[in-house]
Amino acid sequence: MGERPLRILACGDVGGRIHSVFNRVRTIQKKSGQFDLLLCVGDFFSSSSEAQAEWEEYKSGAKKAPIHTYILGAASQETLHFFPSADGCELADNITYLGRRGVFTGASGLQIAYVSGREGQQNPAPAHCFSPKDLTQLVEPLLSNTKFRGVDILLTSQWPRGVWQYASSPEVNTNMCGTTSIAHLADKLKPRYHFAALEGVHYERQPYRNHVVLQENAQHVSRFIALATVNNPEKRKYLYAFNIVPMKSMELSELIKQPEDVTENPYRRMSREKAAPEFADTEVASQFFFDLGKKQHGRGRGQGGRERKRPSDGDFDRQNQGQPLDSDRSKQPRRPPQPSGPCWFCLASPQVEKHLVISIGTHCYLALAKGSLTPQHVLVLPIGHYQSVVELSSNVVEELDGYKKAVRTFYKSRGQRCVLFERNYRSQHLQLQVVPVPENKCTTEDIKEAFMLQAQEQNIELMEIPQHTDLKQIAPPGTPYFYVELDSGEKLFYRIQKNFPLQFGREVLASVPLLNIPERADWRDCKQSREEEDRLSKQLRDDFQPYDFTLED
Repeated sequence: MGERPLRILACGDVGGRIHSVFNRVRTIQKKSGQFDLLLCVGDFFSSSSEAQAEWEEYKSGAKKAPIHTYILGAASQETLHFFPSADGCELADNITYLGRRGVFTGASGLQIAYVSGREGQQNPAPAHCFSPKDLTQLVEPLLSNTKFRGVDILLTSQWPRGVWQYASSPEVNTNMCGTTSIAHLADKLKPRYHFAALEGVHYERQPYRNHVVLQENAQHVSRFIALATVNNPEKRKYLYAFNIVPMKSMELSELIKQPEDVTENPYRRMSREKAAPEFADTEVASQFFFDLGKKQHGRGRGQGGRERKRPSDGDFDRQNQGQPLDSDRSKQPRRPPQPSGPCWFCLASPQVEKHLVISIGTHCYLALAKGSLTPQHVLVLPIGHYQSVVELSSNVVEELDGYKKAVRTFYKSRGQRCVLFERNYRSQHLQLQVVPVPENKCTTEDIKEAFMLQAQEQNIELMEIPQHTDLKQIAPPGTPYFYVELDSGEKLFYRIQKNFPLQFGREVLASVPLLNIPERADWRDCKQSREEEDRLSKQLRDDFQPYDFTLED
């Protein structure tokens, strides 16, 4: 195989001994050559004053990590203050906090799923704990992909309960060790390597199968490795080196090779005996409607034959939250993922600015963009909480496409071209920006050229992708990206590495060759009064109504 294996180091609880672990890495790299990544599970920080002083040297830039280092979040209340937010971010040069939970996809295609902290016993879970909802939001987008075979690496702080079944026993009290929710997570995600810590011991389990022999097609094996604490007095192993070729680059025959010491799956019996409550759909999708005055056309019907009322500035009702409105409960959709905190764009959220809403479908809605570039600049958003287009289920995608088509037709009737873009980077909820550009000002080719030139100036490798390519093929869930779609169907794509200019899409469209309103490139400079927003929304609602497919019988 021509693919170069990645050389990776995994580390147990660092516990604030940052100098020690990086000195050890330097020694290894002098002897064995450069490694690509260091992945740290368990508690990376410590609340001691010595550990705090060590960390300050890296935070200030006085010292630098010798390798790209990715760490999990706090596993205790005492170390929470080291993490500025629940979202992943760079904490220091070469040291990145992955986040509360998610999937990190490297440039090589290596897929790393991760969950920070311990299992929360109360609701809501404390900030250093994960909840059942966190696990659901991690798993569902991955399993919705019919081609999903597993992840390359899974990082958790806690052990999976029962991982020692059919294998040698670890040096821990198995009655007190691990959690069932992590076991169910590992069973569903089928990681080729699963690393955990917190128990202070090293335990390398024999590899286990992810299929039933003679009943299912052969699949790759999984390896669970628990690592000890850095500089532990018992000299237990805390650093593990391995080579891995990303699953997506491997031939199937190579991927599914079974080692001689492979065992049965330790979680399979557990799954058969009891379905994981952590992944059960305990609620159905919340139902909402805007009661916004009478519309001129015939009543539209939404899901389940309910009357769909036209949005305006009237009452915002949230009906029977968590309960079906229809008598036939079996037809209710699966509940969409939920946000971990307040979200300005979830339709059920108290934070949503309902006066900006233009149209509501079953799965998506249309809203005037706050600080809009032009009076017809809109957002298409999912009603449920999804971070990006690639995480949407097929029924949500279908309605999203319906809105895209309707807005294109609306713009066309006004002599305008349609430009759509999405920035899946430092954004919590999917916002598909849709901006009109007058046809008499520029051609589609002019718009494309403007994006390409500005990208070149900012060292952004914007590339053209085939029109019928599904974004999921090139950007698995969790991948940060910027994406543009022109009215010709041409698509431009950039996989974001770091430090992407947040206003890039607006800057290009506001530039002199296109809309010639450079002073409106930043939405914060375009804020309007509530009265002006009300007026623009009402006007747009009236203008868009003939194209609004959600109002059709």
